[in-house]
Amino acid sequence: MSRRIALMGLGQMGRPIARHLAAKGEGADTVVAIDSDPARVAGLDGPGLIATTDREAAAGADVLILCLPDGDVVEAVLLGPDGLAARLAPGALVIDLSTIAHATAVSLGRALAGRGLRFLDAPVSGAPAGAEAATLTVMCGGTPEDFAAAEPLLARIGTQVLHMGPLGSGQLTKTVNNVIYDINIAALAEVLPMAVAMGLDPARLATVVTTGTSRSYASQYFVPRILQGAFDEGYPLAKAYKDLVSAAAVGAEGGFPLPVTAAATATYQMALRHGHGARDKGAMILPFEAMLGVAVRTPPE
Repeated sequence: MSRRIALMGLGQMGRPIARHLAAKGEGADTVVAIDSDPARVAGLDGPGLIATTDREAAAGADVLILCLPDGDVVEAVLLGPDGLAARLAPGALVIDLSTIAHATAVSLGRALAGRGLRFLDAPVSGAPAGAEAATLTVMCGGTPEDFAAAEPLLARIGTQVLHMGPLGSGQLTKTVNNVIYDINIAALAEVLPMAVAMGLDPARLATVVTTGTSRSYASQYFVPRILQGAFDEGYPLAKAYKDLVSAAAVGAEGGFPLPVTAAATATYQMALRHGHGARDKGAMILPFEAMLGVAVRTPPE
């Protein structure tokens, strides 16, 4: 049976996701890709794919997929004065790929249920490269029935599509994943300048931390960029800060002690206070470098 699928948000993740949803649907579905920015819509076409800046094109959709920057935007798109929740087909399934707070996901799911709509919080991990290659990990929260309905669609964009539990479980899993990642980066930011200040060679040190027992995705991604002084290739600090805020909220509500997370949050906040919010997470190293008067860089030849 043919379905009308609408996707809102055509950033670095949304554009390739829209292409895969349409291409792997083999003509069985119509995918309408929507973004308010004409530049993001331009050039996005193909069999079964319609790209537009008109959000009214989502009206009557059987499935609405969201790939938006934060919870406030998701809530406004769904439930605002011109919210799409009132325009979808009866019983439509909303799949939110955005990264938002656990509590927000639960609240949205309940609000949509009150309108006769289904909701799956389904944040993704894998960065833009994973979206391009359709190798994302998708973490889903919702009923088993809604997950079963969404799984074939999500399999078009990811190689790991997991049902993590009831409503909000996808966002909770994403928070855990991102916080562990952030702790890794905060540790690198704190320790690498100390090592260089003590006389270690940055390039040789980088070889050890990217190949030895301390290696991680964070070190393998960020350390080569730190050596080159490249801090503008990843997701901005100011936007990514929401992950640590979400973790703090979960810890406070549940009474869970999170001392290492709190320390990483302080490192993150220090970088933001130093004006590095527009840069990526590797920029957490910059205040430590300034404090110690060193630079963890590859020396010029």
